[in-house]
Amino acid sequence: MEAENNVTVRMFGLLHSARRQAGLPSTVTVEVPAEGTTGTQLARELGLDVDKIEGVFVNRTVYDLGHPIMPGDRVAYVPYGTPGPHRFYLGLYRAGKSGHPDEETAD
Repeated sequence: MEAENNVTVRMFGLLHSARRQAGLPSTVTVEVPAEGTTGTQLARELGLDVDKIEGVFVNRTVYDLGHPIMPGDRVAYVPYGTPGPHRFYLGLYRAGKSGHPDEETAD
């Protein structure tokens, strides 16, 4: 794996628990294509249930799952269930309303 095409991915909440129960780490380093991928595509490659993901943090800013993930990014998946005030403070409410992960457009 070439270091320049890597991203570090963390999973929180229920996603973290599901990975640990499956004997998998909740923080991984994975390779992405040089042209990038989307939050949805990367989640699926990691075996995450995209219906349980409310937002994806990319370099400390929260986005919907259609947001591009580029080599070198730091990524964190956050499931539904974050308490009320934190949803607004972190931007999860906005990210969750931006679009469903299956609404990606084909290239």
